[in-house]
Amino acid sequence: MPAQKSGGSSVAKTSAERTLVIKRTFDAPRELVWKAWTDVKQAKQWWGPKGFTAPLVELDNREGGLWRARMRSPDGKDYWQHGVTREIVPPERLSFTFIWDEHPEEEMLVTVTLVDRGGKTEMTFRQEGFKSVEDRDGHEGGWNESFDRLVAYLKKTKSAK
Repeated sequence: MPAQKSGGSSVAKTSAERTLVIKRTFDAPRELVWKAWTDVKQAKQWWGPKGFTAPLVELDNREGGLWRARMRSPDGKDYWQHGVTREIVPPERLSFTFIWDEHPEEEMLVTVTLVDRGGKTEMTFRQEGFKSVEDRDGHEGGWNESFDRLVAYLKKTKSAK
């Protein structure tokens, strides 16, 4: 079913339209990728699109634990986000709600699954609950840029060991 226009944006009607799935394989052990997702100091190194920084990342890595992050754009604008950890199964599965502070009524669910592939890690990233195709596509671009930064971070971290 095609998305329908509503107020200048296409409202996502089907579950597929409301879901973003990104698959990546990282040249790093699963434990290292897991720590990059769950360790505050490491998450701050790659969280956010190209050119962004993450001056604040707070993670309470337990089911029901709260998380919060502030991304800063290259022009200095802050983007606050937060949520609740729903599931944490080290080192294979992490699930949390994702809410932009500017739009608290729009709660999404992110699930990250990590599979060991002989020293490499296959990640399946899934974000559900988008209100529009544009929102989904915007997140796809942002997350892919973040994952590009994660690739560079993992390469640097792996070579430092």
